[in-house]
Amino acid sequence: MSTLLEEQAKKEGATVVLVSAQVEAELVDLDPEDRADFLESLDVNLDNTGLRRIIREAYEILDLQTYFTSGPTETRAWTIKKGWKAPQAAGVIHGDFERGFIKAETISYEDLVACGSEAECKKQGKLRLEGKDYVVAEGDCI
Repeated sequence: MSTLLEEQAKKEGATVVLVSAQVEAELVDLDPEDRADFLESLDVNLDNTGLRRIIREAYEILDLQTYFTSGPTETRAWTIKKGWKAPQAAGVIHGDFERGFIKAETISYEDLVACGSEAECKKQGKLRLEGKDYVVAEGDCI
């Protein structure tokens, strides 16, 4: 059945994401270690579970991406349209941020992971000041 569905979707230029509701339900009830063992027994990694594939595909179809903000007590992910400039992205948090936007300190996700901290990113010159015309990239930490 899934093969027929995939063939029809291909003809229509659509995408199919197969999901096992039973597997997804079982994953919810497992602790992280058991979850990893269960997925390994199915030859699936955590990034390729049905729910995560659905989310990735939805983001792609809807032309969405994520950027992050972080402070001393909280880190948040924000969803925006691809191609949005920094003021538009700031407006997702609060309209006043969009209207009053001047510049934002920005670090790429990859640089933050590689450096290990915002302080180390600054030390290595990876932190950038981006203005109103900056197009936010997937995973930017602003």
